[in-house]
Amino acid sequence: MTAPGALAPQLRRTPLRRVAGLDRLALAGGVLLALIVLAALLAPWIAPYPDDGGSATHALDALLPPSGAHWFGTDQVGRDVLSRVLFGARTSLFIAVAVLAVSGVVGVALGVVAGYAGGWLQDVIMRVTDVFLAFPALLLSLALAVVLQPSVTTVIVAIAATWWPWYARLTASVAASVATRGFVDSARCLGVPAPLIVLRHVLPNSLTPVLVQLSLDGGGVILTAAALSYLGLGAHEPTPEWGLMVQQGQTLFTTDWWAVTFPGLAIVLTAFAFNVLGEGLRARLAR
Repeated sequence: MTAPGALAPQLRRTPLRRVAGLDRLALAGGVLLALIVLAALLAPWIAPYPDDGGSATHALDALLPPSGAHWFGTDQVGRDVLSRVLFGARTSLFIAVAVLAVSGVVGVALGVVAGYAGGWLQDVIMRVTDVFLAFPALLLSLALAVVLQPSVTTVIVAIAATWWPWYARLTASVAASVATRGFVDSARCLGVPAPLIVLRHVLPNSLTPVLVQLSLDGGGVILTAAALSYLGLGAHEPTPEWGLMVQQGQTLFTTDWWAVTFPGLAIVLTAFAFNVLGEGLRARLAR
């Protein structure tokens, strides 16, 4: 029978091993995401074939399998799939960054005002937030995208319009807690104006969970943008975009698998990198 004291080191080591594992996983996600971002930024220089706007066609090179000349093969009109995936990373990451920036700024601004002010102003902002949250985000994005003309801008607007309420609600709950702390009460007693208190004290102390949520939501935005483009409501030819490439190659999967597989893998890997990085940040900040 094991002595009670002998269990103590084991109990101490188990959580530490779990935390170390989470850190390694988060590091792997961060490195993978950094490589994807670097590939997108360097696409004009590392892509095997130059970006011609996607409008050029090469009928003799249509649907060539992966080879030394075309590592990911070619699509229906002879365009190099690897080059399209690299340039498509620019489009997909731009959409993700733009959506997270717009929804984050709007949501955090409304949330911090609601959390600090309280009263009727908080009720109004939260009720408007509840109206948006009452609808499934993807369904509302689809409805907005149908109304607008298909484009990358449409995807950004449609997704951001459904994403900001989550940041507003999260920030409002944290800001309401921060507003009751002693250093905020001290600032009020010293006669510091409310806007200055919000900017200097409440907002900075409310951003940590928002930053974690932003990193977690990056993968969701990538998937949602790909879904809209796949349905013909987002990017359109000749713009290189992963969801659009999957839609164009779906009928070829059983015969020319590379046309749809590599854009699909790019979507999955990018979403995975965002999710792993976000989970690692959440685990580390929760210590």
